[in-house]
Amino acid sequence: MGSLEEGKDSNTLVITQNKPLPLKILQFLLLFLGLGIAFSILSMCMLRFVEVQNVLLPVIQTRIQSSCFQEPNSLESWIRPPSNLQHNMNDRQLLWRASFVPQIKNCPFKRTPKIAFMFLTRGPLPLAPLWERFFKGNEELYSIYIHTLPSYKSDFAPSSVFHRRQIPSQVAEWGKMSVCNAERRLLANALLDISNEWFVLLSESCIPLHNFSVVYRYISESRHSFISVFDDHGPVGRGRYNKNMSPEVIITEWRKGSQWFEVNRKLAIDIVKDHVYYPKFEQFCKPSCYVDEHYFPTMLHIQSPHLLANRSLTLVDWSRGGAHPATFGKADITDQFLKKIVEGGTCVYNNQTTSLCSLFARKFSPSTLEPLLERSSKYLGF
Repeated sequence: MGSLEEGKDSNTLVITQNKPLPLKILQFLLLFLGLGIAFSILSMCMLRFVEVQNVLLPVIQTRIQSSCFQEPNSLESWIRPPSNLQHNMNDRQLLWRASFVPQIKNCPFKRTPKIAFMFLTRGPLPLAPLWERFFKGNEELYSIYIHTLPSYKSDFAPSSVFHRRQIPSQVAEWGKMSVCNAERRLLANALLDISNEWFVLLSESCIPLHNFSVVYRYISESRHSFISVFDDHGPVGRGRYNKNMSPEVIITEWRKGSQWFEVNRKLAIDIVKDHVYYPKFEQFCKPSCYVDEHYFPTMLHIQSPHLLANRSLTLVDWSRGGAHPATFGKADITDQFLKKIVEGGTCVYNNQTTSLCSLFARKFSPSTLEPLLERSSKYLGF
């Protein structure tokens, strides 16, 4: 009996070893095999994608650049203003691009000349609602450009005329060449729109003194550009001249003027393409030579004195003394005050005496917005 049981046990063991593998182990092996095959296929696809990308991407980029910059296939490609003011051009590239000048003056398309309103600010535009009212209904006759600190991001509503009108900017410090760089940057961006014919530099504290129709007619019909240019023989005029600026600039050509200007397209191009006077002013006009008061007035006086009205369109009040003009607050905005600054004095316009001399004024604090809005229709005409 004992041997029989041992044999039975032996037979039982042999039979157990020859049974098929359990189902779960078989499923695991099939899953592992499937994953291996899938991974192999995925790897081959990825390698193929990288190869195709390396071949096609340069072609796609070249075609995009060609269609945008090298091979415009229609007139519309040349005359359409940029839909997005943000770009990746550096200043050197931007100034070069903006200096393009058509050699045939008669345009082969309908061109409505516009005024480019260029706001040089640190950040917000607290008087924007007043400007919104000024611009309303004149959309075909103006463009807007805003230069702020690079870190500032505006939050204008999509319905605002200021929405997405910021240009790529850099830090601008008062009295230094970086301010002139910012002004040239504004001009260059505005020149990319071939319809812009006149260019007005403004600050966040500026307000319009008349309605849009008056401003447009005054600027468009003028024979001159409005930039303040005068020969100051005192310490803050010729006293800031550096003899190292010769021979490009001699002391009898040295001029001073207001930072806030209006120039036509010809002078705007002259400013952005300048490489003769810029290095001299950059190197030899540093505080206490405030370059923004001398660079453009001197350069334009040397190059195109016959095109200059030798006055600014922006009214300021220096009667309170100091290094900066007076800042107006809420208490200053009275009927008498507005009537006074709107009527102004007398000046020369197209060789005729006129009482309409200033189109803009500064410096108005944010607190003036409410009283200005209350009185704008009566005194400012909008």
